[in-house]
Parts: sequence; structure tokens; C-alpha cells
Amino acid sequence: MSTAVEGIKNVVLVHGAFADGSGWRGVYENLTSRGYRVSIVQNPLTSFEADVAATRRVLDQQDGPAILVGHSWGGTVITEAGSHDKVAGLVYVAALIPDSGETSGQQYEGFAPTPEFVIDIDDDGFGYLNRDKFRVGFAADASDADAAFLRDSQVPVNMAVFGEAVSSAAWRDKPSWAVIATEDNAFDQAMLQHMAQRAGAQITTTPGSHAVYLTQSGVVSDVIAEAAANALVGA
Repeated sequence: MSTAVEGIKNVVLVHGAFADGSGWRGVYENLTSRGYRVSIVQNPLTSFEADVAATRRVLDQQDGPAILVGHSWGGTVITEAGSHDKVAGLVYVAALIPDSGETSGQQYEGFAPTPEFVIDIDDDGFGYLNRDKFRVGFAADASDADAAFLRDSQVPVNMAVFGEAVSSAAWRDKPSWAVIATEDNAFDQAMLQHMAQRAGAQITTTPGSHAVYLTQSGVVSDVIAEAAANALVGA
């Protein structure tokens, strides 16, 4: 049963590398049942510019202010696309949060490696997560069926995107929230905390893997709802 939404009603969800928008299904159903209008971006993962453009096209379709949410590589995408005038707040879910002039790849510098998150790169420069390591690296707390589906529906990413710099970080001008999963094997915990704290994000920490957007969809939905209720407060 839908309920009346107080504050912002529009939510735009942006997936990360090696995935598509289907992993947001739980968050979509949770939020739409509360009365939110939820849109899901399908990033091509072919270039930074293409992913930002895909996100901006969906933002253009919103009928009012929106909360823009990004998972993993999607965090870099929303950092750039978040300058859109429809965006009132940003939610980073197990996400990269670069600053203006920084690349995604630079975020890893000085932090511990993540040996369980193994990327196999083809000759054309596109990468997949290693099939044998996929579950432990990406979705350790998912069901067998969900982990297999995520593994077998992977979308390859042009690895060059991680070397492209953000031109202007939207979190410098707009409020942000971050969800950090304590068993995320894609990023060092210190790296996640550093990025979120630097952005001034309100941080929620929860047990979960890198696929926290799927496995802890209720927690993620609650943070998005919190952002929707508060992004315009004091604006």
C-alpha cells in the first residue's frame, strides 16, 4: 500500500560496473510501496561520458527534485551527473566518491588491496569479474541463486573509465549520504570511510557485501528515504 511521501518523491538509481539495473529491484519495490517515484538508469559502461549522459537523460524526465543514488562505479557517475538542477541530494552505496579533478582509480591510492575482487581484462580493454572469485568478491552474503544471476548477467566495463577525472564534484554543493557495508571485499574499509567523510556524507554502516544494494535493500531504502525527507531542509 502506497503512503504519502513527505519531502522529495523522485529517486533515481544508478548501478555500477559489472552489473545492470536489475539489482535495484528490492530497493525499487521497497520505495515504490512507500509512494516514491523510482527510475533506474541503465549505464552502457562504455565510457564515463556515456554513463553520465545516460544518467542525465533520466534526470531530465523527473517532474521535480530528485535523490540521485549510485552504487560502486555509479558513485563516480552521480558525482559528475549530480550537478543536474533536478538533483537535491546524493546517496552513495558502497560507492566511489572522487573529488573534482580526481579519477576513480586515484581513490585506491594509499589503501589496502582487495585480493578477493579479481577483474579479468579482455584484449579490447573491457573487464569482467573473475567467475570463480565473483561471489566472495562481489556478493558473499547473497543467496546462491542471486549470486549466480549477478555473476552470469555481468556487464563488462571499459576499464579506461577508471582513469577519467570528474570535472566537478556535486557533493561539494549538495548534501550527501553514504551506506558502507562492513564486509565489502571490493574496497578497503578505510578507503570507504575516507571518501564518505571527505564528502561530508551522513554515514550508515551495515553488515553486508559489495552487493549491499541487493542484499540489504531495506537498509539502503531507509537511507534513501532519509535523504528524500531531509535534502531540502535548510536549502
